Amino acid sequence: MGFGGIDLNIQTQCCGIVLLLVLFYYYIRQRKVHLNTEKAFVRTFWASLLCISLDVLSIVAITYMAKLPHWLTDIICKTYPASILFLALCCFLYVCEDIYLSSGYYHVITRIFSILAFAGIVLIYVLPIYYLYKPEENLLYTYGPSIITTYVFTVIFLFTIILIMFLCKNHINPIRREAVCIWMLLWIIAAVIQFINNNLLLVGYAECVGIMIMYLKLENPETNIDRKTNLFNQNALGLYIRQLYAEGTSFSVISILLEHLLEQNMETSEDETYLLKLSRFLLQIPNAKAFKNSEEEIILILEDVNRAEECLSQIQDYLKNKCPQEKQCSMRPHLLYISNALKLSKGEDLFYLLHYAWEQNQNNFDTMLTTVDDAMIIKMYQEKTVRRQMINAMENDLVEVFYQPIFSTKEQRFTSAEALVRIRDEKGNIIPPGRFIDIAEKTGMILRLGEIVFEKVCRFVKENQIEQYGIHYIEVNLSVVQCADEHLAENYIKIMEKYHVNPDMINLEITESASLSAKKILLDNMKCLMNYGVKFSLDDFGTGQSNLNYIVDMPVSIVKFDREMTNAYFENNKARYVMDAAMHMIHGMKLQIVSEGIETKDQYETMNQLGISFIQGYYFSKPVPEKEFLEFIRSQKHAE
Repeated sequence: MGFGGIDLNIQTQCCGIVLLLVLFYYYIRQRKVHLNTEKAFVRTFWASLLCISLDVLSIVAITYMAKLPHWLTDIICKTYPASILFLALCCFLYVCEDIYLSSGYYHVITRIFSILAFAGIVLIYVLPIYYLYKPEENLLYTYGPSIITTYVFTVIFLFTIILIMFLCKNHINPIRREAVCIWMLLWIIAAVIQFINNNLLLVGYAECVGIMIMYLKLENPETNIDRKTNLFNQNALGLYIRQLYAEGTSFSVISILLEHLLEQNMETSEDETYLLKLSRFLLQIPNAKAFKNSEEEIILILEDVNRAEECLSQIQDYLKNKCPQEKQCSMRPHLLYISNALKLSKGEDLFYLLHYAWEQNQNNFDTMLTTVDDAMIIKMYQEKTVRRQMINAMENDLVEVFYQPIFSTKEQRFTSAEALVRIRDEKGNIIPPGRFIDIAEKTGMILRLGEIVFEKVCRFVKENQIEQYGIHYIEVNLSVVQCADEHLAENYIKIMEKYHVNPDMINLEITESASLSAKKILLDNMKCLMNYGVKFSLDDFGTGQSNLNYIVDMPVSIVKFDREMTNAYFENNKARYVMDAAMHMIHGMKLQIVSEGIETKDQYETMNQLGISFIQGYYFSKPVPEKEFLEFIRSQKHAE
């Protein structure tokens, strides 16, 4: 381990020490989240400062070794290379902090390399060390087995650090990986230069530059602060939550949603004042960390779960009484409380739960506080499971289409069918549509699911030429979300053209709620598809609002009475009068009627006598898979 150019090298090392002390001054003055990576960085910082300080001390010890006991010079000069190995270990542990959050092998790996470093340090102290000091030639350095051991062990650690960053790159913060790579590169270059030219002491200074790079790129606490509110930002929240779950630390969560009452979420100066005052209040709460998760949400984390309800009460009191309510402020706060977030298995689930809880309560915002209970957590996990099953089904062709035949009272045979989506889980079990349709609509996955169903219907129609069996058309449902999709007509026409399907074979079912959602977009889509040759029917008539207006406004050719309305006809005299009037009106408009939910012979005969055009229900058949439906209509054709 060479030392040369004594005065210049001491000045260089002192510059490194000053650089580290300046960085530390700024570091300690800044507010920190107290992440494990921050602790690892501080440990690496002190190891680097110790290392470069011992470098200077060893130069002084060799310079005055004639006046010092030989054993003291040995200890000082061996402590410096031992500190280099300790710094390498600190750097290794710093890199592994990210792996700790995602791997159960962290403690095993760190224990092994800590033992390795300890063994190397013991060897450094046990093995002999030699000195060369020629002041007339301005030469001063150490060599021998102790120094060779330092090089060998340090190279092992550097190689391992680089290998881990390559093998575990998906688990390591990419910015941390880049900063450490630059540091390692500087360290290696400095070590090679110093090994070749003993007059240049660059390793210690390179260590300081590496610490500075890590501080500037990643460990500057200001990067975790939202400049507007002085709260911790979203990035810091994600890292902190991840750490809490990795350590198994119980904690409470208070989410503050700031609902904008103005259109387009336009923020006023009063809103900004309100937000700043609220942020200052939250920063004063002891033993709590406040994060700005988005423009509309602030999240408070309390590791002391026993104080969580007291803190929640303080926040409620502040929002109700003490927080100045600017007359022009367009923000209205709502609180969401999770008493122990460790009931969830990971941080991703926590953020999913927050989003889920806000969605579940968005129509109940008159209540300031919503408490998340075990029942809501169970429902959230059920929804998340179904969502995963839907994604798996769409990616692995586990989406199926069942068909329920529809009987024509005029032709006295089956002339159409309704296509109904089904999905299977990983074990091949059918998931009922009642479990996934609402979730698909809420998440937007219904758009992709709808296209998959429509494409399967078109392929089924083309490959089996079902018109030869007397089937005039297939009914395909459109959800509310699909009706609001501006590209619906364009995408469906492309699919029909792909399979060369006659558009007369397609009838799209819309619901009354669908037209409420985006009437103009729906009408544009209907016009485009009808010009292409597709027909429409109004599904679930009687379940929505202003249903008579829908028949007038919507260019449909068929109206479907849902199962509830059909049953009400047989069970309630008032409902019978209403349905009779509706049928009279619909027939007067020259529209056809489908009655769903027919399950008995008496129901069928009654509907037939009333002049209902089509009958659909379990009386004839439940929804069946493609093969069973084909067998059904083939047997009908054979019977004819």
